[in-house]
Amino acid sequence: MADPRNTDPEDRDPRERELGRRSDGPAMSPWLVIGSLLLLGVVVYVISAVL
Repeated sequence: MADPRNTDPEDRDPRERELGRRSDGPAMSPWLVIGSLLLLGVVVYVISAVL
């Protein structure tokens, strides 16, 4: 079961601390997704222009 929000750090479940540490940042930046889509579009454009 998850610990409530303002639980004293000494009273927290160690597994909850591990989960909290891993979730500090987003898994993937939105700019990385947008950049990947743009790069994929450029690759498709170049391939279609060559063929």
